[in-house]
Amino acid sequence: MDVIIYHNPACGTSRNTLALIRHVGIEPHVIEYLKTPPSRALIQDLAARTGAALRDLLREKGTPFADLGLGDPAVSDDQLLDAIEAHPVLLNRPIVVTPRGVRLCRPSEAVLDLLPEEGLKPFVKEDGEVVIDAEGRRVR
Repeated sequence: MDVIIYHNPACGTSRNTLALIRHVGIEPHVIEYLKTPPSRALIQDLAARTGAALRDLLREKGTPFADLGLGDPAVSDDQLLDAIEAHPVLLNRPIVVTPRGVRLCRPSEAVLDLLPEEGLKPFVKEDGEVVIDAEGRRVR
């Protein structure tokens, strides 16, 4: 299975998502989007493929979101794209692309909806939260 993750290694959620992908035996294409930001067209495409509005892919915490006035509903998608282009940190993470779909994987275990379900092994996140139990079942 071909998998792409738009990843920030400084983010615990992103690290847990990457670990879950690898845990099921898939080595994804890792794109550190702060080093290699996706194009404007790709961001639009990713948002459309998630089924969410572009605004839903924005990160507020630790970004210039408030300073740029991006919370104003009158800010257009073109203006949002301009802001993301200038400040890639505004793009929330991790975004994962698989043949089963595209998703902003917050919480990290949301990635399991995009991965094969058979043969799951126990998995515990960095903070100790159990995601897959000893019987290979997702904990919800």
